[in-house]
Amino acid sequence: MDIRFQNLGPDRWKGDILLAPACQGDVLPSCCPQLDKAVPWLAVAPALRDFTGKKEELLLLHGQPELPIPRVLAVGLGRRETVDCNIVRNTIANAVRFCHKRGYVSLVLPEALLAPLPGGKERLLEECICTAQLALYRFTKLKKPDPDDTPVPQWLAVAFDRPETSDAGKAAALRGETAAKAVTLARDFAAMPPNYLSPAILAERANELAQEKGLACTVLDEEALRSEGMGCLLAVGKGSSRPPRLIVLEHVPAGCEQDPPLILVGKGITFDSGGICLKPAANMHQMKADMTGAAVVLATLTALAEEHISNRVVGLLACADNMPSGAAMRPGDVVCAANGDNVEIQNTDAEGRLALCDALTFAQKHWTPAAIVDIATLTGACAVALGSQLAGIFCDDAALTDRIRAAGGVSGEEYWPLPLWKPYNESLKSEVADICNTGPREGGAINAALFLQHFVQKGVRWAHLDIAGVDWAAKATPLTPVGPTAFGVRTLLNLARGGVQ
Repeated sequence: MDIRFQNLGPDRWKGDILLAPACQGDVLPSCCPQLDKAVPWLAVAPALRDFTGKKEELLLLHGQPELPIPRVLAVGLGRRETVDCNIVRNTIANAVRFCHKRGYVSLVLPEALLAPLPGGKERLLEECICTAQLALYRFTKLKKPDPDDTPVPQWLAVAFDRPETSDAGKAAALRGETAAKAVTLARDFAAMPPNYLSPAILAERANELAQEKGLACTVLDEEALRSEGMGCLLAVGKGSSRPPRLIVLEHVPAGCEQDPPLILVGKGITFDSGGICLKPAANMHQMKADMTGAAVVLATLTALAEEHISNRVVGLLACADNMPSGAAMRPGDVVCAANGDNVEIQNTDAEGRLALCDALTFAQKHWTPAAIVDIATLTGACAVALGSQLAGIFCDDAALTDRIRAAGGVSGEEYWPLPLWKPYNESLKSEVADICNTGPREGGAINAALFLQHFVQKGVRWAHLDIAGVDWAAKATPLTPVGPTAFGVRTLLNLARGGVQ
């Protein structure tokens, strides 16, 4: 669905249907003078008296078919004091789906209707545009077209009062569109079957996107990984016939070449069987999405390049298949990490941290980072602790923690701080090596974060985002069908847009 702008005044607005979000108690159209000009028939529509504005209420109103806007969809937001961005997102998503089911081709959203709502007009407009796109998302790349499917709307127009008031609104709408594209890209990668997406194929696709968007891209193959001493990442991929890769993406705007970069590190396990410590069969097919962290980082970098954001950002995608075979790493093996430490493998299903630890070392070796943020579907323990609506954040830097939580919160991605509890480092000690890759089951998410912190040099600002539990929707929501959510894209995009202070 394309995003368009209509800014020649309400009497020039045009489309199949106008979306009219309103709070409980608001009287349409008198609460918005622009509606009187755009849809003058609305004031005398008999069915309008049935509209109360209750949360999730949708009422379709019809005017004459030949009018520039022959329909209005009144959209209830509930009581004004309870309205927030999440309610607006879900309500707009439901409205767009309603229009899709009825085959409407062109939608109109008046900016003026957002102005009185809490949250700020531009912020809400960005969220509405992003939401409208994501509400229509489905992964259909591997399905034959269904002739009975209703086509999605062709465009949504943001309608402004007059040209001179539209610049900030246009910019907000375009930010929302870019964010939706990035989320869609990450979902597509995470939904791709593992036989369609190996580390090498992901690297090829990343390189294609980099060339298209103007990013620098470097791919480290097995020989280059050995040269960098990345024994942990190599060990993860040993059991697979599809070798590992480290994908390096750089967004370096002119004039920012010497700036310390924000470095984003994503876990890219393109399929996680658990290795020798094989996972149970139930829901193992979802382990194709164990590369969501890498997909999120890749999508974020492409969005930054598309928006020409003037902050230097580096993305590292640590990619491997974790498979059992005669060559696979075994419990009891000791491998050498990129920082020179020997790591005892006690559980081959704790592979994500092995891939990430070498990427963290690589980041600090080749750059002086402003901050490093890694994102990963790392531990089931985090999902058990926080459920399906909160991601975990581990960070000893209060300012960075607050910045990340704020970046996610405005877009509906919420994080809960979990402790880097130093006494638990004792449980990572090994009898035969410098560190173990796992600790006890209790406190599993904390132990994994402490393992990663072991590879972060003192004084480097670092945060670890554990998105296990929020990366996959078991039930459809207004913004997400069953499957990958791409949680974290909007957080990292907002973080990179504003930089880290």
